[in-house]
Formats: sequence, structure tokens, C-alpha cells
Amino acid sequence: MTIKNDHLRLFLPGPTEVSEEILQAQTTPMVGHRMQDCIDLIGRISPKLRKVFRTESRVYIAASSGTGMWEAATRNCVRDRVIHFANGSFGDRWGDVHKANGKDVKVVTVEWGQPVTPEIVLENLEGETYDAVSFVHNETSVGITNPVKDIAAAIRSLPGGQDVTIMVDSVSGLSGAQIEFDEWDLDILLTSSQKAFALPAGLGFSAVSDRAFEKAKTVPNRGYYFDYITMEKYLVKDQTPATPAISLLFALDVQLDKMMAETMEGRWERHLAMQKVTMDWAKARGFGMLADPAYASPTVSTVSNTHEISIGELNDFLRTKNMVLSNGYGKLKNITFRIGHMGDWTVADIEELLAGIDEFLAQKGLLNS
Repeated sequence: MTIKNDHLRLFLPGPTEVSEEILQAQTTPMVGHRMQDCIDLIGRISPKLRKVFRTESRVYIAASSGTGMWEAATRNCVRDRVIHFANGSFGDRWGDVHKANGKDVKVVTVEWGQPVTPEIVLENLEGETYDAVSFVHNETSVGITNPVKDIAAAIRSLPGGQDVTIMVDSVSGLSGAQIEFDEWDLDILLTSSQKAFALPAGLGFSAVSDRAFEKAKTVPNRGYYFDYITMEKYLVKDQTPATPAISLLFALDVQLDKMMAETMEGRWERHLAMQKVTMDWAKARGFGMLADPAYASPTVSTVSNTHEISIGELNDFLRTKNMVLSNGYGKLKNITFRIGHMGDWTVADIEELLAGIDEFLAQKGLLNS
């Protein structure tokens, strides 16, 4: 990615680095959200968003974080009971959102560092009836990608499984890690702008299947701001119910053009290449990885702090080079550190960061010869 080296470059799990071109797109003169200019803008955006989500279905846009789209999924598509699987901090939080919205929810907690597997899902569904299942695709706190395709197939194979609403959070995965909404028969797939999309924070997106949309019509008390039925009424007219973040939409339009030029397959391959460089580096330096390589995230690596370095001191050093990475999250703070290799970063950018870490390790006498 071509950037000016005069600001702090973010190698975080989000928000991620935003290129100069995308920043400039936000300075497009303002238009009214009911003007034809904005209608045309959303009309350009929608088909490209569907390609990113790998769907022929609808993708809703809202001025919110991914958290807002959690609430949307919960309020629109949990009619009776939901079972929620969590193997990290953000999975835990979505469980809290179900509870906060008064839903009858069973939360299944999987040990941090371990994936949610189809076997775990089937074991907990056996003999029970739930109208919805929810989980995180790419758990940012632990650097693990849960096997969405296999989990969805397992749910659909059950008696009555075709009627279960499968709700997936891919806030830090989508556009950097492969996920196929239509092919894998998902119902809700949500994300936000500040992660692998490499946009400023402030936009939430959610693909919603026809099955989920029809179900939403039967769910009472869907709320106001995130009501799918109202959102659909406006989306078919290339509008949003409330005033959108128009400047961010201009940036999104430009970024989606860049994504289409790279292709989703090319984007996934680039993220896997950055993942490999990071994991190879960690192994060579004597660091461990929290995630099993089979479930390692293509967008963020959670590195075990085997050498017990001060992450604060490391970031102080990296800041002298206009770079910063992330400490471990929650109970993993200082026990791990996280390298975000998502968005528009390239292998060369990640290698520059790793070289900076190497300088710090050498100063501490920790760099292997």
C-alpha cells in the first residue's frame, strides 16, 4: 500500500490503516441523502458489496459499528431461542447483546485459543430446539478463524436444520478471509468498515438471506433503527431509512472499486501470504502462536509472548518508526500481542513491521543469530 510515512501506521486488528486515496474520497462535496446523487452512489455500491459478500441477496448498510449489526440480527431473527457459541472476547460480547435484548439465549463458551467446531455445535444442539445459532467467524481477540462452512453444513444436516437461522459475525474477517454467504447457506453475515475493508470506522454491513428476511416479518419488537423490513423498503430504492454516513459512502465506493480490481480471490491470497510471513517469523524468533495453524486467522495473528517482553516498550520503540501493533486483548493482555495483517497492507509492509520488532529484540538480546 502506498502511504505517507509521516503518521502512525496501524498494524492493529482494527481500526486498520486507511490509504490516502480513501481518505481523500471522504472530501467529496456533501450531497443530500435523498438527492439523486446519493441514490446513484448507493446504486453503485450495492452490487459491489454483494460481490464482496458472495451473495445474490441483499446487503444492508447502516451508520454504525459491527455491534449495531449484532443488535440488528438479534432483534430481527431471534424469535424463540438462540444458542450462541463464543471462543473469545467478541463472541462473549455478542452473547451479552442477546441477553440485553431480552432473548432466551444459551451461551456455550469454548476455551480461548480453541476453535468452535461442528462437533461442539452438534453436541449442544442434540435434543434441543433453537430457531437461531450465532457465532463469530474470525475471533479477533484470539486470532482464530472458526470453520463456518463446516458448522453451517452440520446445522443444515439436522432434522429441522433448514429452518434454523445461522448468524455469523465476520467483522474482522470479511474481505480478508474467504467466506461464501450463498454457497455455505448462511442467513446473516455482518461486518464493519474499519477492519479488512480498510476504511474509516463508522459503517456496518449485513447480508440477509430471503429466509431470514421472511422470518423477521414474524418477529415482534424488532426495534426502529435496525428493522430489516424498513431497511428493505429503502434498499430497493437505493436509499437508507435514516441519514447515512455520506462521506464514508464515497470512500466505500472507491474502495470497492479497488477490491473488484484485485478480485476477492486475490485479496484472500494476499492475506494468507501476510499470515504466513508473520507465523514463520514468530516461529523463527521463538515465539508461540495462540491458534492452531489449522484455524489461524488470515487477518490477525495472536502471538504468545514467550519471551515476556514489555509490549508497551515494544510499541514505544515501534512508534519511533511510525508503527504500532496491538497488545493482547482482555485476559490475554501482555500474555500475547497481536499483529493485524489486514486491509490494504502487503507482504512488504508486514516485513517492515517485523524488521522493526527484530531491532527491538536485538536491543534486548533476544534475537536469534
